[in-house]
Amino acid sequence: MSTRKHDRTFDEPISWITTFFMAAFHVGAIAALFMFSWKALVLMLVLIWVAGSLGIGMGYHRLLTHRGYKTPKWVEYFLTTCATLALEGGPFFWVAVHRVHHQNTDVEGDPHSPRDGGFWAHMGWIITGRVMHNNNASALLPYIPDLRKDKFHTWISKWHWVPMTVLGIVLLAVGGWPFVMWGIFMRTVIGLHSTWLVNSATHMWGSQRFITSDTSKNSFWVALLTFGEGWHNNHHAHPQTARHGLTWWEIDFNWYGICVLRFLGLAWDIKTPKLKVNQEAPTATLEPAAASGDD
Repeated sequence: MSTRKHDRTFDEPISWITTFFMAAFHVGAIAALFMFSWKALVLMLVLIWVAGSLGIGMGYHRLLTHRGYKTPKWVEYFLTTCATLALEGGPFFWVAVHRVHHQNTDVEGDPHSPRDGGFWAHMGWIITGRVMHNNNASALLPYIPDLRKDKFHTWISKWHWVPMTVLGIVLLAVGGWPFVMWGIFMRTVIGLHSTWLVNSATHMWGSQRFITSDTSKNSFWVALLTFGEGWHNNHHAHPQTARHGLTWWEIDFNWYGICVLRFLGLAWDIKTPKLKVNQEAPTATLEPAAASGDD
């Protein structure tokens, strides 16, 4: 696709508080390179999975936003807490913005469309703070009636920074500054850019299995970085499904995690696509039993 030559980021005033923290975390990630240890590296990889897969992919996205499956409340709250470690805001903000994105994909009102510029779609919309970047903004509330009824989601949307702070203190006590620099700063920066690539790269480069009204595309390399979220065209064609990788080679670790929950009896009413096979351009429909649910 072609994006506008002049990026919207440079038309909007910068949110200096947000920009300061983004810059600080990037500086911390660079500093982590000078405090390398194998234990810190392993810790970072584990926490990337906890925050990015359990939290953002399985929790914020496929469970809270699209209700692609159901879990006991304690599992839902655990996954939500994991997601706050990604530094992507509380569930009110994340879920509402993503639901707005699906409602207005690549048209006026999309919070992060590459049609407003590639950098805007990637992180410009964050550092400017102009697109409903406030967990308590009234504009968000109509999109999250289900979450607003839940006391835990209401609490953690306000105090979403607490789990990250507690984790940082624990890592400092256990492994010193190398654990903090790799487990907090480096891990968070990698996780943020991986998530942002779903907003930018998978609407700019890749392939389309399904004909949709937007520019969503499937990207193998983004899927690897995001535990399966890169199969974005599949997702936009059937947003309620809990499975995004629709063939054996479309690696989708978030789906595998949901399967583990199902095996343990901790996930049910899982919405999955029913594929029509042996076609050059396969299509998918929701299983009849899973056709109901929140968008």
